[in-house]
Amino acid sequence: VQLQACGGGLVQAGGSLRLSCAASGRTFNSYDMGWFRQAPGKEREFVAGIRRSVYIRVTDYADFVKGRFTISRDNAKNTVYLQMNSLKPEDTAVYYCAASGSGLGRRVSEYDYWGQGTQVTVSS
Repeated sequence: VQLQACGGGLVQAGGSLRLSCAASGRTFNSYDMGWFRQAPGKEREFVAGIRRSVYIRVTDYADFVKGRFTISRDNAKNTVYLQMNSLKPEDTAVYYCAASGSGLGRRVSEYDYWGQGTQVTVSS
């Protein structure tokens, strides 16, 4: 699976962005998908994840984005999204999408494939 993330940019605090991650191949719906972020000098951290099932939507969010970010997926388009609202300067980071064949988790090591990252910068 190859992943291509896009949608990052510069936004003022309180604004919104929508990240997209397009996957190649026909096995997208075999993977649980996650979004991570990495700020300069910090470790990569889990942001949100969504299970592969099209029948029951199971999502998980880091506490610091609950109520502000929404993850979704469209298996017909092989794409996962991250809608980010009420952005804060501390959300500034490179955002990565990732695919896991072994389950929905929060650890970097649980994900098998990674996109190249898209920069999100939130100004105060």
